[in-house]
Amino acid sequence: MMKRFYSPLLALIAATLLAGCGGGDDQDIKAWMNEQGASARGKIQAIPPIRPYEPFTYNAFGQPDPFKPRKIESAKGTRGPDLARRKEALEAFPLETLTMVGTLQKGRTTVGLVKASDNRVFQVRQGNYLGQNFGVITTISDAEISLKELFQDGAGDWAERQSKIMLQEREQKK
Repeated sequence: MMKRFYSPLLALIAATLLAGCGGGDDQDIKAWMNEQGASARGKIQAIPPIRPYEPFTYNAFGQPDPFKPRKIESAKGTRGPDLARRKEALEAFPLETLTMVGTLQKGRTTVGLVKASDNRVFQVRQGNYLGQNFGVITTISDAEISLKELFQDGAGDWAERQSKIMLQEREQKK
C-alpha cells in the first residue's frame, strides 16, 4: 500500500519542479542574446571586378618546344670507343676494385703496378686500358695513375671523364 501512495506523490513533485523551471521571466536572457547577435555580424568582402579576357598570341614557333625531349649537343664531339679492339685483362674489373701498389722504372719508362680484386698484380704502361669504362692510361707517376674514361651519358652519347688510381700505402706492422 505504501508503494501506491509514493508513486502519485513522486509524479506530483516532479511536475511541480518542471513547471517551476519552464515558466518565468527570461527577458534578461533574450535581451542579452539580441545584444550579442547585433554585434556579431559577419563582414563579407565585395567580389573583385572581373577583368576582361585578353587573348595570347604564341609567336615562338622558331624556339625549341620545351615539352619535347631533345639531345644536348656535346661541345667536344667525343667519338665512341673502338669496340673491335681486343680487350686487355684489367678491363674485366671495375675501376673501384683496382688499386695501385707501386711503380717500377724500366729505362726511361715508368711502369705502374696495379692489384686486381683477385689479388693478382699487373704491370701497366701508358696507353694500356683498365676498368670497365674503356679507360686508357694517360700518365703514370710515383703517386697515381691517371686515365681517361669513355662512358655513355643519359642521351646515349659518348663523353669523357678523367679518373685517377691513387697509390695505396702499406700499413707498417709494429
